[in-house]
Amino acid sequence: MPEAEATQAPPPGYRCYPERLNIAREALERPVEDGLGGHPALLYEGGAVTYGELKRRVDALARELKRLDVERGDLVLIRMANAPEFAIAFLALVKLGAIPVLVNSLLGPAELSTILQEAEPRLAFTEASRAEALRAIRRGSSVQRVICAGGAETDEISWESLLGNEGEGGKVEDTAADEPAFLVYTSGTTGKPKGIIHAHRWLVALGDLNRLRLTPKQDDIVMATGEWSFISALGHNLLFPLRNRVCGAILSGRASPENILALIERHRVTVLYSVATVYRRLLAIPDFEKRYDLASLRCANSTGEALREATYYEWKRRVGCELYEHYGVSEFQLVIGQGPRQPVKPGSIGKPAPGLEVAILNDRGQPVVPGEVGYFAISAYDPGLFLGYYKDPERTTALIQEGWFRTGDLAYQDGEGYFFIAGRADDCFKSRGIFISPAEIENALQRHPAVIEAAVVPEPDSEIGNRICAVVVLGEGHEPSDRLAESIREEMRRHIAPFKVPHAIEFARSLPKSPVGKILRSELTKGKSGL
Repeated sequence: MPEAEATQAPPPGYRCYPERLNIAREALERPVEDGLGGHPALLYEGGAVTYGELKRRVDALARELKRLDVERGDLVLIRMANAPEFAIAFLALVKLGAIPVLVNSLLGPAELSTILQEAEPRLAFTEASRAEALRAIRRGSSVQRVICAGGAETDEISWESLLGNEGEGGKVEDTAADEPAFLVYTSGTTGKPKGIIHAHRWLVALGDLNRLRLTPKQDDIVMATGEWSFISALGHNLLFPLRNRVCGAILSGRASPENILALIERHRVTVLYSVATVYRRLLAIPDFEKRYDLASLRCANSTGEALREATYYEWKRRVGCELYEHYGVSEFQLVIGQGPRQPVKPGSIGKPAPGLEVAILNDRGQPVVPGEVGYFAISAYDPGLFLGYYKDPERTTALIQEGWFRTGDLAYQDGEGYFFIAGRADDCFKSRGIFISPAEIENALQRHPAVIEAAVVPEPDSEIGNRICAVVVLGEGHEPSDRLAESIREEMRRHIAPFKVPHAIEFARSLPKSPVGKILRSELTKGKSGL
């Protein structure tokens, strides 16, 4: 690790922002004013969009939206896949001071209806290939106008007609830094979808953390495999690259291992962001590192689920570049992440960046000692933290107490200051009266060469409270058997205490996951026998 980068102090003005701030100006207009108009901003299946072209299209759409009476503070739904159209719609709305409402583009009618009932947007953006759910529930909803790309119906507005005449789109709205800028809806995998409100200041507060953790290089091409409705991908793939004046590569089509690898090769991606599940799926492909040219990668980044040490070491051995793990929540984005500033400790999420205050608290809200598991919390005064849950002040108040936002995750810190995520508080359980962290056991499971993925869940037992049950996905060339299950147990006994070794090991073809790649352990506890 270069000594200069390891000891480099934050630059002047780090995480400082003016009272008046607009994301569209910070991310797009300033780079163009500084002469980057001809530099590629986005790469996609159809070619490249420069900063200048992107600004002209954003201006054109902003002008037409004003004609459609879109005003400052209006909520507008965006239900689109990652594409230049999504970027243009988002930036045009925030330029006007309107508030994009971001939802997963594959939500079904029932899920989408719940969000529409709460957010009540009068205008919605969609695309023909993903418009069915919106069209099915639009009648009777708050949505009065639909702007559709790629094939509008007769009662919709054609995207193409709005961008027919490029030109000046007027001044950027003079928004306050702490004014609502956009609204992200979670997938609702743990209950009703939550609307999370972020301010314009978010781009500076989190963008500076991004720059400090991983210094951008002039020729960087950054790609994320998640939808931009997922805040991690929105920041890392779209808004941070624009603010950093580099290029974002858009993943077109499904996030299959083969498609991801092909696009890394085609676009010469230098920085990759994905979830731990994707890296495990990539590593399950024999010799993928020889079949695709991945020489452009200077690093990869993993989030969503614990990466596991075995995955890290195999990636390093086969691909060669660093694989940095980081941790974030929808209410913030990236909280802590590994990077060149500190040696990587596999299995950890690194150390907090300067100026970022986090803590591990016990049930009484007091900090725990190193090595003790507690509730991970972020300072409620951090400018990167969300403004609150939309129309749900009770939930906001419940999670922000005594100056801390409780994330719902359990964690611990070692003697060197590195943080480790033990798992969601809801996922942990007791067996024989002993606290069980699924993440620790899953890490041990994946040390076995036959195991690609694993999830640990409780199985109620009248004698010991809960039996420890592991659901395992095997790699190519391995077949389920009692002998293999015992081999897995033997390997685990070398790494964890005997009382943590699963009582039962079940084999599955795949694990249920949320739209952003997180394992849905609640689905496994409902009916493991059905796998």
